[in-house]
Amino acid sequence: MDLTSATGPVDGARLRRLLGDPALDWLVDRVRRRLEREQPLTGPVSLRAPTPDQRASAERLLGRSPGSGRSLTIRLDEVDAVLRRSGISPGGLAAAVVALTGPTVLLGPARQAEERAWQEAFAVTDALADRTPGLAGWAGRLRGDGLVRRLAGTSAAAQDLLDQVATVLSALPVDPPVSLPAFAARLLGGAHALDDGTPLATLTLSGIRALTGFPDGTGAAWRREAWASAGLLRDELSSTVLTLNLRGTPAMDWMADAGEPSVLTLRQLIRRPVALSVPSVWICENPAVLAAAADVHGPDSAPLVCVQGQPSAAALTLLSRLNEGGAALRYHGDFDWGGLRIASALLRRVPWRPWRYTAADYRAAALARPDGLPLAGPPAEAPWDPDLRQALLQLAVRVEEETVLDVLLSDLARGRW
Repeated sequence: MDLTSATGPVDGARLRRLLGDPALDWLVDRVRRRLEREQPLTGPVSLRAPTPDQRASAERLLGRSPGSGRSLTIRLDEVDAVLRRSGISPGGLAAAVVALTGPTVLLGPARQAEERAWQEAFAVTDALADRTPGLAGWAGRLRGDGLVRRLAGTSAAAQDLLDQVATVLSALPVDPPVSLPAFAARLLGGAHALDDGTPLATLTLSGIRALTGFPDGTGAAWRREAWASAGLLRDELSSTVLTLNLRGTPAMDWMADAGEPSVLTLRQLIRRPVALSVPSVWICENPAVLAAAADVHGPDSAPLVCVQGQPSAAALTLLSRLNEGGAALRYHGDFDWGGLRIASALLRRVPWRPWRYTAADYRAAALARPDGLPLAGPPAEAPWDPDLRQALLQLAVRVEEETVLDVLLSDLARGRW
């Protein structure tokens, strides 16, 4: 039975016996790739370590032995000439391969069309960034870092995925906070649509960090807090904040009367909002400071909140409420690059003034401890005091909160606040 190509009839039976031999599939594949790339069908093609069947098939195709070396080399011009002379394929090698394998799609135009489709897929996140300036850098990174391409695989899948990402981010932040599964069910039609590990959750979390300023991190606890920073709660009980001498509920008042630390959960803060009215609140990074204040001053300590490293959703919720209630917030943290990053992340969420946390305070503490631990990690900025970064670079030692505990405790004593 004859086959037909764009250049005319092909002797199908003879072509299949000659070039359609499975032992020549490698040759047909090479020719087809050249056709897709609009490359000429001339010159040699080689196969390393050919089998005896592949050598025998090449010999039948060419009418001679192709050699006995470690590789098998066939000149495409020679195959083209054989097909034309024999009448098997008057249109030559190109027509024969098309007849055997079907029409080719030129990769040049196909690639251009696919790239246009990819660019169109990002249009929805670009439009979202235009409406939300804080997302401009995030949208640019999505286009350039390859993450969407790896997660989606195709431009069509990327379009669907980014449409959903934009839908979620357009509805954030949520205030008052809501359950993440309930939010996903209402907005996306499935309670598990934003479960960990899904492409949608991965991209949405990256957008939330840009939207809320939540710092980068890893792990289940970090993801829980990142969601919560936009008002989406995976677990209302695991996110907590440590306080001392804050009042507002019978339980908090009882703990303040005793001068004992209190742990507030995110559930308590959002389910039963407390009217917190206090002129000033001090904030520390490490629990050791709060514990020492309770030990030394008890109920006479100034109101104190401990963020325990990166501020949790509970800490951010509490401090936001205190700020809204008119409290002046004063912050102290470790004098190291990690401490500066924590302080900067908090400053992006709530306003605070430094509590012995300036370049002058650092120099005094560092010079008093010449044997301090060396700084490690990449430098960070200190927006509340730009000179602080330079001071850390110059002296290059860490000063942890615990090493300046005496002076911090003196500030917290009644009569000093």
